[in-house]
Amino acid sequence: MGHNGQYISEKSLDRRLFVSILLNGLIVTVEIIGGFLSGSLALLSDALHNLTDTGALALALAARILGRRRPSLRHTFGFHRLEVIAAFVNGGTLLVVATLVIREAIDRFLHPEPIIQRIMLPVATVGLLANLVSVVLLHAHDKHDLNVRAAFLHLLQDTLSSVLVVFAAVFANWEWGHYFDPAASLIVIALVMGGTYRLIRRSLHILMQGTPPGLAIEELRSDVVSRFGLSDMRHIHVWELGTGYHVLTAHIVAGKDGILATLQRIPEIREYLRTEWHIEHATLEVEDEPRESCSLEASPAS
Repeated sequence: MGHNGQYISEKSLDRRLFVSILLNGLIVTVEIIGGFLSGSLALLSDALHNLTDTGALALALAARILGRRRPSLRHTFGFHRLEVIAAFVNGGTLLVVATLVIREAIDRFLHPEPIIQRIMLPVATVGLLANLVSVVLLHAHDKHDLNVRAAFLHLLQDTLSSVLVVFAAVFANWEWGHYFDPAASLIVIALVMGGTYRLIRRSLHILMQGTPPGLAIEELRSDVVSRFGLSDMRHIHVWELGTGYHVLTAHIVAGKDGILATLQRIPEIREYLRTEWHIEHATLEVEDEPRESCSLEASPAS
């Protein structure tokens, strides 16, 4: 694909993400209103789940837009950390709200309240249909962008939870129907809590500059040393600026070819780190191979 075609594809995916954000924002608003009017805790729980999806979609879009912005003298590494900070704050907020919903669900089991099915069922159905549309919009792109892939999986999970809420709405007027609503809400909240915990753990790991998941530093060292004939690779530090944007600093010890030959291969080593190890930014310092010191005896004066 040429540069222009790639640009069109990028803009197309941005538009699809934006439409999905609007759809999920609409679902959240409708389900919150419908939940309060119908007395359905399951709708409110699904609204919270959709809110996590909206956040995931917004982070995916923000990561794509900010990733295309060039670094500045004020922000020399760019703006990749913004999405991580937003994810951490959103995750903490969602955990607090989810805890309140769990408390209310337990109270509903102890003191059941009637559900207005004629409001709950249409709202739950609209939520399910909107989720299905979002899944279809992103399905074609979910394998090409890690952030989009994560957002797609969020939407797929939420579609399943929407099916559960529709089920609870269909049977809301049955003899035991008033127990289906809090039960559905607890299942949906369990999904929210699981995803939110992973989100907080992942974002905290990035903020603490932890080694990217799946990257083994000793394997990287051994691979680079053997491939480029180095004596050693030391003081290796690898971290993430944002999701999928890896940064490395290291000292490389020149091999038998000498320090000048190693310096000339720095661009090649950086490119190898980028293509094979997904290191977007590598800072390498070259050291000469340490040699054994030798003493020279002075010749006696003649």
